[in-house]
Amino acid sequence: MNIPASLSPKMPAGYRLAKLDSVDSTNAEARRRADMGEPGPLWIWSARQSKGRGRAGREWTSRYGNLYASLLVRLNCNLQTASQLALVAGIITYETVAKLIAYEGRSGLLLKWPNDLLLSEEKVAGMLLENVSDPTTNKAVVVIGTGINLDNHPEDLPQPAISLDAYGLTVTPADALEALALTTHEWLKAWGEGATFPTIRRAWLDRAGPLGRPMRVNLNGVETEGEYAGLDPDGALRLMTSEGEKLVTAGDVFFAN
Repeated sequence: MNIPASLSPKMPAGYRLAKLDSVDSTNAEARRRADMGEPGPLWIWSARQSKGRGRAGREWTSRYGNLYASLLVRLNCNLQTASQLALVAGIITYETVAKLIAYEGRSGLLLKWPNDLLLSEEKVAGMLLENVSDPTTNKAVVVIGTGINLDNHPEDLPQPAISLDAYGLTVTPADALEALALTTHEWLKAWGEGATFPTIRRAWLDRAGPLGRPMRVNLNGVETEGEYAGLDPDGALRLMTSEGEKLVTAGDVFFAN
């Protein structure tokens, strides 16, 4: 199944779209184009990926029928400020899928730090952010990769996954991309390259469920258990353990069963 040449999801003003039938990874393609001087903002959309990636270089199963897209964007802020996009991306994913399901099931959506999206406790979407900035400058160039399980989902993962199709919802990748592109544009404007981060932090917390839920964090094979305690002012995950509060800035996060 290829992307028809005539199929062109509407992009917000100023954004361009590159359509591919297959690619190793939309993030990798965006990085290559950035290295060749692509100014962005540019969406890379592929019907499938042969080497899709999640966090920590893990494989992201990428069969036909789901959405695989990456946005290359150049920012007028430094890399530290651009790191806030991890939370912005989570909100974008949440709001995109909320638009796609458009029914009371929205109440089953939950953000898991920093930007995985769960639907009734199973992963339905995720985002991978990568910095492709020139180290000689202080301006951020970022790739925001998005995967949404529309038609199918991987099995036997540490975090159980699900697709919208399993809920009887038929959503095409083109429709999903159009919703994603518009939602991304809206929230990038709302973020204002860091000018409104306290508001962004609050918006993320509002979509992440109640405090006190049992949680475990795995970083480099070391597992820490505790309770979800929100975010610190900079967006790090607060984990309340038996030894006190621990701030998490990296690692795999799981809600305890």
